[in-house]
Parts: sequence; C-alpha cells; structure tokens
Amino acid sequence: MMTFLLVLSMAHCIFIIWTLVNMYFLPSFSRSITVENENPFVSLLIPLRNEERNVKDLLESISQLTYPNLEILLLDDHSTDQTRFLLEKYTRKLHHSSIIDGKKLPVGWVGKVHACKQLSQVAKGDYYLFIDADVRLQSDAIERAITLMTEHQAKLLSGFPTFPTTTLLSKLLVPMQHFVVLFHLPLFIANKTTLPSTTAAHGSFMLIEKKAYHSIGGHNSVATSLIEDVELARNLKRTGHKVLIASITAFVTCYMYETNREVWHGFTKNIYKGLGESPVLVFFLTLFYTNFYLSPLFLVFFFPTYGLLAIAPLVLSLFQRYIVDKVSHQPTKWIFTLMPFSALSLIAVMNVSMWKSFFHKPHEWKGRFYL
Repeated sequence: MMTFLLVLSMAHCIFIIWTLVNMYFLPSFSRSITVENENPFVSLLIPLRNEERNVKDLLESISQLTYPNLEILLLDDHSTDQTRFLLEKYTRKLHHSSIIDGKKLPVGWVGKVHACKQLSQVAKGDYYLFIDADVRLQSDAIERAITLMTEHQAKLLSGFPTFPTTTLLSKLLVPMQHFVVLFHLPLFIANKTTLPSTTAAHGSFMLIEKKAYHSIGGHNSVATSLIEDVELARNLKRTGHKVLIASITAFVTCYMYETNREVWHGFTKNIYKGLGESPVLVFFLTLFYTNFYLSPLFLVFFFPTYGLLAIAPLVLSLFQRYIVDKVSHQPTKWIFTLMPFSALSLIAVMNVSMWKSFFHKPHEWKGRFYL
C-alpha cells in the first residue's frame, strides 16, 4: 500500500506540472488594444429560444459594448415564453440591433445550429461573433478578441467563460470544463497546429472570420451536430485554417444553467458526442478519474495509519483543481469538499450519456428532442 500511495502522489505531482506547463499555451486577451483594418465590421449573432430570464441582462451587457463598428442580430427561435416581448421592449434604445423571426426547424437539424445559420445569412460583418443568451460581455471584449485573433492570425477564436454556479450539480460539473481543457487538451498542439483531433471550442463565444466560415459551408456543415462548436472548429482545421483557444474568463461570463435538471440534461446531451462516441475512451476516463480523483478521498478514511502519505494524493488533486479554478476565475472556496464528487459526477454523466446513445434514447433540450 505504501508503494501505491507513493506512485499515486508522484502521478499527481506530474499532473500539476503538466497543467502549469499547458496553461502557458493558453493566450489571454491583451491589455493593449490594436485593431488593424480600422475596426472591421463585426456581426454579433445571438439565437434565443425561451430565454426570458436572460433577455434584460443580456441586452444591458450589449448596450455597454464599446466596439464602434458593430451590428446586433437577435433571432427569436419560436419562443413560447416572454422572450419576444422582452426583446422588443429592451431593444428600442439599442442602436444597430434587429430582431429576426426564426423559420421552422427542418427535419434533421439541431435547433441552435439552424438558428445560427439563419443569423449568418443576414449578417453583414467581416467577422461573426456567435454568443449565447446567457452570456455577459465586458465592454471592451470584442476589440480585445479581434486584437488577439489578429495577433495569432487565427480564423476562429473561442474560449471557456467564467461560469457562475448556484445549484449543487452546477458547482460539481460546470467548472470541470476548464479542468478538462487545461488538463487533457494539449494546448500547444491545439493552438499551434491544424490537427483537427486536438481542438476545443465553446459555443457561448465563437468569433469567426466571415470568409473562413463560408469556406467550410458555415453551419450547414454541422446541421445535425449537438456539439456544433467543436465540429465547426474541426472543419476549419481540416481546411488548413488556424483555430485559437484563449483565456476569456476575465471578459466573458456565462450563466450556463439555472437548475440541476438543466445541468444534467446539458451534460448528458453533449459529453459522449464530445468524446467521439468512443466507449473505450469513456471506460478509460472512468478508470482514470476513479483511481486518481475519487479514490484519494477513501484512502484518507481507510488507511489513516499511513498518516501524511495517505492524505497526500487528495491534497495534491485538490491543489491541481485550485490552480485551474484560480486561473479560470472560478470560486475556489468549495474545491476542498467538491473535487472528488466532481469526479464522481463526471463519471456518472459520461456513462449515462453513453448508455443513452447505445439505446437510442433522445436528449431533451429547450422543448426539442435529439438522438
């Protein structure tokens, strides 16, 4: 057992070192802003379906944007709540904004993907910025994103926002998105090469050059995908375009889920697709997170005679999570109690998502069902 505890502790030390090194290749928005081409025209594109809880704060955030060359297009995707009424109410004083009525969803299309396609068809910008209705932007987020994208000569810039969390399941799972990217995704390869398998994207913030977007067929190329953000990024890489994953947490906030039910449905809908629908990968990750992030909690209780050596794996795993949460502007006060249970929750949603796929069980999202 002593040998096992030593090996486990050494492994966690390696994980921490790797995470710190990997973070080095995650560029952040620059303090200085130098937009070339005299502020290229940007289309801010926002699909909305039953988003009455977000409309007011979303538009308030947008009204404070300082980017000077911007159009704002909002698509109401057959909302059945007060979304349309609130859009009309709060866009009256919002300059350069338009509300679009969404068309009927074609068979086979994912709702959000079809909404984004419609937005792109009327957008006039040189760049398209797709954001979700639960996103809030700092006033200078767009100019900073354009600056960073230009500096790196990328055709797509995306990143994972800060995620405020309120429910237990959101605290367990939502911040793990940062952990997975900073730990599992080799950012040097993702940001320096066009290898499609090593990339990530988050649909809440996708800044893409218009010409590159249309060169891959836009959202038509991902019509049936539940992870259209990642698939768009991969399609761009397949055609030789550079994709940049950046640290955007200081400038973009995403109020991703409001209830535990939303968290569960959101993660089970996406996670198995995001893993390439690979049972082998689910099996490997289940073993990995069980051994390295769940078992340290039990070692503390079942092997107290080993003293500090029994505690070391848990402390080191918590420290790794602390580093990630600190860098990604997530609250750090809960990690000492939540990390092992975050691992357990991640294992659960991976396996449930996989089994739902095996048995062709549909995923429900915003009143629509997808296989």
